[in-house]
Amino acid sequence: MANYQGLTFDELKLDPDYNKNMFAYKNSFNEARLLRAYFYFSLVRQYGDVPYFKDFVKVDAVNTLTRTPMQDILTDLMKECDEMAAVLPEDYSKLGVTGLNEPGRVNKYFALALKARIALYAASPLFNKTNDKQAWLVAAQANKALLDACTAAGKGLCKSYAALWAETNRTDPNTNLEIIYLRRPNANSAKSDIEGWNYPIGVTGGKSGNCPTQDLVDAYEMKASGKLWNEDGSGYDPANPYDGRDPRFYLTIAKNGDEKWPTTNTLPLETFFGGINGEPTAGATTTGYYLKKFLVQSIDLSESSKKKNAIHSWVTFRMAEFYLNYAEAIFRYTGSADDASSLGMTAREAVNIIRNREGVKMPALPTGLSAAAFWTKYKNERMVELAFEGHRFYDLRRWKEGDELKSITQMKLTKNLDGSLNYERKVVNRVWDEKMYFFPIPQTEIMKNPNLTQNIGW
Repeated sequence: MANYQGLTFDELKLDPDYNKNMFAYKNSFNEARLLRAYFYFSLVRQYGDVPYFKDFVKVDAVNTLTRTPMQDILTDLMKECDEMAAVLPEDYSKLGVTGLNEPGRVNKYFALALKARIALYAASPLFNKTNDKQAWLVAAQANKALLDACTAAGKGLCKSYAALWAETNRTDPNTNLEIIYLRRPNANSAKSDIEGWNYPIGVTGGKSGNCPTQDLVDAYEMKASGKLWNEDGSGYDPANPYDGRDPRFYLTIAKNGDEKWPTTNTLPLETFFGGINGEPTAGATTTGYYLKKFLVQSIDLSESSKKKNAIHSWVTFRMAEFYLNYAEAIFRYTGSADDASSLGMTAREAVNIIRNREGVKMPALPTGLSAAAFWTKYKNERMVELAFEGHRFYDLRRWKEGDELKSITQMKLTKNLDGSLNYERKVVNRVWDEKMYFFPIPQTEIMKNPNLTQNIGW
């Protein structure tokens, strides 16, 4: 960025692609600035204070840098996003530059989305050490600005929750309604690594991978009542614990009895003790569940397979996240689920947009919820909607609610002689310490630069 600007490439002016290439060349500096902001946010999210510099630093000076306060960095990153949103294209295919239809490039909406996410973190207790209430208003405004811009551009929630991670998510007009940015791998890089790691034990090539906990399963409300399994009047049946749940449950988690998971599996999943996909088989799920979300169900990992690979495009930003971000920010600013301040949408209304998604249609959150009741509902909705998308890990940290990580609940299934099943919850302790709110600075970095003080507790 420092050494490659201001060139005109006069010798190439007669090239038919000159205008396209010159635009791409000039635009690349804005793209790089925005991506730098994205990666800096990732660093701050993990480490807190980090060395922050935007001008070229020579090698001999790098290892003398000190850590910049994280709130200062986040504030400047939001400014960077504002500046890049003002100059980056909204849609590369509509620039009138021949041959520049490249939807994989970062654009204005990426900049607005990044700012909105940064603002939410900057307002959160882990980063907002002075509990500045105005930070929540800034976060609400940033997320509302992103939602308004996307809505004006014709975007909205897509009609199928599962389609967001289907093999066709980058080309399907329906999913493109919701997706603000996704990482687009080369067509030649089709793989099945995620299926191999996450298909159930007992399925050809399956290694179990990420096994959802009973805690996550419990977060899926009952479809008819909109209540959690253990709430009065929920309609939960202990003998049939998976019946009548939020539709997102069946699209995210593979459970005992599921058929055709994956497609080539001819037997229902058996996650009970002694079952084909259950303990004591080495590597079988210890929680009672397997993962569905993100996996291409038609992948066949057998040697003779004709469908062994698929393109997996990872969703970085989608609109549902920002409805939830907005709901959290406006709620924390106003203290009420039903107060929109001057922004025109209440926290409750924003959450209900998610719950009313086509194919989900969960009962709407009612008016008049207490602050405590709404906060519980909100955290549950976020856990369900964004499951396995990389948010929960950091949400509990930014809320300073890491104590929730001190244990997990597993479901142990056993089969009776009459074919019925017993469902037994087992709580397993895990390690959590206050120091884990931030990652440790690697010792190798401290050895290179003594000015990098270690995070507290490490």
